[in-house]
Amino acid sequence: MPVPSAQSGNRNRDVTINIRAQSQQRDLIDRAAAAVGKNRSDFMLETAYREAVDILLDRRLFIVDDQKFSEFMALLDAPPSTNENLRQLLTTSSPWD
Repeated sequence: MPVPSAQSGNRNRDVTINIRAQSQQRDLIDRAAAAVGKNRSDFMLETAYREAVDILLDRRLFIVDDQKFSEFMALLDAPPSTNENLRQLLTTSSPWD
């Protein structure tokens, strides 16, 4: 799902969301919004939207029949295929090490 951006502005917004916060929370949100060049409303809406999408995607339920489940489990239980690029990546030291 695409995250609405500041470029979309207020033209497509047709509902109001009200929220009460402590002043310290508002101040922190304002500092974070300013750090990324957004106003409080755009920052809060985009952040809440992105988090909502992530939460819902993490909670997807996949239902399969017994045969498909067995096939899926067999794939998970099978040894990994040889992947030279992955082996090289995992055995190469990081530049900061």
